[in-house]
Amino acid sequence: MTGEIHVRRERAADEPGVDALLRRAFPGPAEAGLVACLRRDAQGCTSLVAERGGSLTGYILFSPVTIEDESASEHRAAIALGPLAVEPAVQRQGVGLALVRAGLRTCQDAGEGLVFVLGHPEYYPRFGFRLAAPLGLHYGDGLYDRAFFVLELREGTLPGPRGRVRYHPAFDGL
Repeated sequence: MTGEIHVRRERAADEPGVDALLRRAFPGPAEAGLVACLRRDAQGCTSLVAERGGSLTGYILFSPVTIEDESASEHRAAIALGPLAVEPAVQRQGVGLALVRAGLRTCQDAGEGLVFVLGHPEYYPRFGFRLAAPLGLHYGDGLYDRAFFVLELREGTLPGPRGRVRYHPAFDGL
């Protein structure tokens, strides 16, 4: 598939195509179920789709997370990237890159300060993500620290809160 990659906000009419894409891009139905649950139950999600040649080629979702700040006994809001899905036939052709860049700009424009991602250690640092654990930020029990990253979108947000980053309960099923 050739042509320019166009990234835009997801529309309700895109949902069946996104569901099918998620089922092709991942080995099971878990991510499609996760997205359906987040659409239904989570507030403040941002989702974008990528199109090339009129075909849906990619999807990205950003959902709210909470940082349980150990030092201040309070919760601070942030956002997390995931899932990111690219049509298997067009992977490694810039679709994911376009989605992540557009998504980060969208989050920054919305005033978000921090974005977290649990993902591939060789992929996300190219966007400026860095390991969260050295900053005192952890996903779950710390088992995934080597693949848990944070990106500062608003200068001065880091260093900041320290503690556990809690995703929406829908992520618990993954």
